Amino acid sequence: MVPETKNYESTADPLAARFEETFGTKPRIYRAPGRVNLIGEHTDYNDGFVMPSAVGFYTWIAASPRPDKVLHVRSHEFHETVELSLERLAGPPRGHWSDFIRGVAAVLREENYHFGGANLMIEGQVPMGAGLSSSASLEVATALSLLGESSSRASSLELARLCQRAEHEYVGTRCGIMDQFIAVFGQAGHALMLDCRSLQAESLAIPADVRLVICNSMVKHVLASGEYNRRRADCETGVAILKKSFSDVTALRDVSLEQLEERRGELPEVVFRRCRHVISENKRVLDAAEALRSENLDEFGGLMYQSHLSLRDDYEVSCQELDVLVEIAKQCDGVYGSRMTGGGFGGCMISLVRAAAVPDFQDKLSKRYIEATGITPAIYVCSAAQGAGEWTGQE
Repeated sequence: MVPETKNYESTADPLAARFEETFGTKPRIYRAPGRVNLIGEHTDYNDGFVMPSAVGFYTWIAASPRPDKVLHVRSHEFHETVELSLERLAGPPRGHWSDFIRGVAAVLREENYHFGGANLMIEGQVPMGAGLSSSASLEVATALSLLGESSSRASSLELARLCQRAEHEYVGTRCGIMDQFIAVFGQAGHALMLDCRSLQAESLAIPADVRLVICNSMVKHVLASGEYNRRRADCETGVAILKKSFSDVTALRDVSLEQLEERRGELPEVVFRRCRHVISENKRVLDAAEALRSENLDEFGGLMYQSHLSLRDDYEVSCQELDVLVEIAKQCDGVYGSRMTGGGFGGCMISLVRAAAVPDFQDKLSKRYIEATGITPAIYVCSAAQGAGEWTGQE
């Protein structure tokens, strides 16, 4: 179990000391957070609505310029060092963690951001493979480091777009922009309701006595990536059929539940259910935003449970372990709501929990999950955290 309170100096100061010992220069330090999505799953690539929050697990990068055109990159997490020539960044994904660094550097240069070589030392806190977006965290921290060491500047929105493009082209993941966006724009104590079409966002305060408790099921089923692609294809099939009847439809975002039901007979049953999840999930995000504005956490939690059922039954991206976690959470005191979060087929559950109830919730959730599955979960207690930036020793 991971405590909520973090002493960031305990990461930044030793990182700076190791860097100075290795390279003989004092670094500047940059960081970008991971994220959890409170509600709005599989809506981002359908031009829909999402509600993520940055969480206080960061990718940290200590950096200083060097006189040549080489990126010398040391990863503490992977116990590996790589060197990337700025003159030879092109090429398809290589299936290596350095693709994230290479991709960000390549996209920045393609967009005429000028920077030279750099020494980079990376310390990753975001749990990998847990659906907390360690990839976007690394991309954004890398972009900040390269730009910061050359005194170049990019707008916050441009930074998110550049990092998304790097993941598309150099990692091979056709992700939406949610992860990069929240890594850049996250605000302490707030969730962010994002319109993935217009990229307009609204910051929504999370009450101070509420904690975001993330429980990692510790399972990841191998079919996840292929099934993810199939879900996207099902949505695209639905749009192609529905736009024959509704000419203004360009994405499922444009379809109402009434319109979907009206054309149900024209859709394969599986496609209908995939569309129903996305359309109903978009409405749940809008309703959840209103609940958060009025601090109606019971309403918000009810929408989280509805979201999980829709992801389980209509979108079919949950799994037995996640369903067990949600059922256990429902039976615990002080829990407003819980749902799977992330792409599915394993990964994490997110719960909104009253702060005073968190210790008992952690204990019961862990014990009952072990009893039910034989698996020991990882539990992270968080509050909504600040977005990316240079670390100056001040929050």
